[in-house]
Amino acid sequence: MSEQQIGPGTQVTLHFAIKLEDGQLVDSNFETAPATFTVGDGKLLPGFEQALFGMAEGEKGILRIMPEQGFGMPNPSNVQTIPRNRFSEMDLQPGLVVSFADAANGELPGVVQAIESDQVKVDFNHPLAGRTIYFDVEILKVQPA
Repeated sequence: MSEQQIGPGTQVTLHFAIKLEDGQLVDSNFETAPATFTVGDGKLLPGFEQALFGMAEGEKGILRIMPEQGFGMPNPSNVQTIPRNRFSEMDLQPGLVVSFADAANGELPGVVQAIESDQVKVDFNHPLAGRTIYFDVEILKVQPA
């Protein structure tokens, strides 16, 4: 009998670390409990899932995820200029993450890029958009979903 490999219809338990090209650590669960997901459940971006396809229990790897398969490319239309008075008395600084409500009343974070006397430029692109990601994984368990 062959060892179960990651693919559609599998449940996967793993440790992972997400790093940038310069080695900066973005997220990791190697020091905590492993993560479990079912392929296609939306917990991982499809590009991250597909990079795992074919791996089996006990395997380790560092997978290179290009922006198009990860967090996408920055979209210039996701940078908005908002009137300064919408921020009340907030102490705005470039790099500050501000939360807005989207049309469905969900949370939509944006990063302040620039502040002028009467307007604020906010970037609503994902902070990792346009970045190549290194996905360091250790597969602990693969089983049918």
